Amino acid sequence: MTNTRPATVRTSPPFAADEATMLGAWLDFHRATLALKCEGLSAEQLRERACPPSSLSLLGLVRHMAEVERHWFRQVLSGQVLDPSGRYWTEEFPDGDFDLVDGADPVADTAAWQEEVAFARSVVQGVSLDTVSAGRWHDSEVTLRWILVHMIEEYARHNGHADLLRERIDGSTGE
Repeated sequence: MTNTRPATVRTSPPFAADEATMLGAWLDFHRATLALKCEGLSAEQLRERACPPSSLSLLGLVRHMAEVERHWFRQVLSGQVLDPSGRYWTEEFPDGDFDLVDGADPVADTAAWQEEVAFARSVVQGVSLDTVSAGRWHDSEVTLRWILVHMIEEYARHNGHADLLRERIDGSTGE
């Protein structure tokens, strides 16, 4: 996982665009931000916890966002019936995405996250923001617009965590 230079290209969202383009660009900006926060670190650094009792780590954030992408785009938007357990969590370990990183493989987990991102991008391509989800969330229909706004919020919140984690690991700061 250690790199000598960043491989992620982060593109700033346009200042003027239609709503779908703007929402997609902001979501991709935040996805790239999380990737940048993880680049150049060893597996051990990616697993490093924020501070007790928190189980937050950069790898945990990557695993969590893989779960979140999977849930909203596969299960809710597309209506796919998924295993009741997540990719990283179970009933026994409901926070397994964060708590079970000690033996986790950062390369495999990052690839799983990127797989979910690729699926999400493909499933929203050319779809109206007013499209109602095939699945439900708490017995409610959800529009693609709501899901995209929620995903931007989810990444933005966790990217704040990632900023602090990265600074603690090696002193790197920045947007």
